[in-house]
Amino acid sequence: MTLRTSALTSHATDAAETLDLVEAAAWSDAQRIGFYDVTELVSRLCVVPSGVAPLRPPTAHPAGRFAGREAADWRSIPDLTAAESVTLEMTEQFTMDVGSVTPDLRRRFLEQVGKEAMTVVGIVFVMDFVPRTRTALDVLVPSSPSAVDDHPVTAVGDTGLWDALVSFARIVPRLDTLDPVTTELIRLRGARQHRCRLCQSLRSRPALLAGADDATFAAVDHFDTSDLPPDQRAAIAFTDAMIWTPGTIDPEVTEALVAVTTPAQRVELVLDVTRNALNKVAVAMGADAPHVDEGIEIYDIDGNGDPVFGLTLD
Repeated sequence: MTLRTSALTSHATDAAETLDLVEAAAWSDAQRIGFYDVTELVSRLCVVPSGVAPLRPPTAHPAGRFAGREAADWRSIPDLTAAESVTLEMTEQFTMDVGSVTPDLRRRFLEQVGKEAMTVVGIVFVMDFVPRTRTALDVLVPSSPSAVDDHPVTAVGDTGLWDALVSFARIVPRLDTLDPVTTELIRLRGARQHRCRLCQSLRSRPALLAGADDATFAAVDHFDTSDLPPDQRAAIAFTDAMIWTPGTIDPEVTEALVAVTTPAQRVELVLDVTRNALNKVAVAMGADAPHVDEGIEIYDIDGNGDPVFGLTLD
């Protein structure tokens, strides 16, 4: 397996290794649970609205039974199982607007996929967001080409997908080139876009201690006309681009961010957006309820990379 983005490898070696592990684990788990064929179709369906290159299956594995079918026309495929069909329906909504996953779709997905539902939705997340991650890195650090479809994973791994995703989620917070307020604004903007109720109810203790207040956090909703500094406005704009238009990122958005950040900060930003986007899994599964009935909850990330909730500023 190769570390396919040298900028990522240079500035976040552990995260680079773990991201490759996440990708390999997604294919491995898909094979283990008998979802390999539909995962290949999921990988292509995820990028229909985003316009980025899909993740390719391991090169040593034979083509799946849907390899010659158009992903966007999946409803016309006659031999889909009920579990495969509802997985593709979930994929389509997960990719386009996860906040609009309906209770009925969630219920049918859980009924048909059963005990493997969390594995499958994790696979969908990888096929949906890792291509955005790799594309964003290529856009922001173009001197280190890593075109996704030129560097497929060469083999499946033996680490479980959720173990790999948890490792990734713990590694990313160790990066510290971005200031805590910018990091929190990036997180909160993603929470707004994905409509994660829990994420929207949280506020970072380091950001608060660094001077962020209610006005700072409210500015994420109108950042382009706000008094936020240029680097924070540029970071939020690029966050939106990764979420909504990763295949057609406006050059002005990229140039604005490059002008006010270092390569290491840009790598960290992309990884932050990716880690935060794991909230799509919780939203899709209806598991994003906040811990508080009203107001906000203060949190921090501990030395192991895990969130700690219910804190105070004292």
